[in-house]
Amino acid sequence: MLALKKTRKLIESDPDLPSAQILSSLVVSLESNQPFQLATLYQLDYESFRLALDVLAEWRLDRYYSSKVRLLDVSVHAEQLRADTGDIPLRQAA
Repeated sequence: MLALKKTRKLIESDPDLPSAQILSSLVVSLESNQPFQLATLYQLDYESFRLALDVLAEWRLDRYYSSKVRLLDVSVHAEQLRADTGDIPLRQAA
């Protein structure tokens, strides 16, 4: 998660920088599932533009990772419910 860390440091160091403002808007849009004008990214210098693309890639990976964590949580909860009702979990029935 290097891009996310770099972006956080950039925003923390100078939140008034135009690139920091654009990147922070991107992050807020990603987190809140709100629209973001992609053309705004073209206002960034090449290094910041590359960082924005890396943020998108890492955000996507993190999204899938979070989905796996939620899936695991739901699966554990479902097994606990089966145990509480006396049903045998599938992995023990095999």
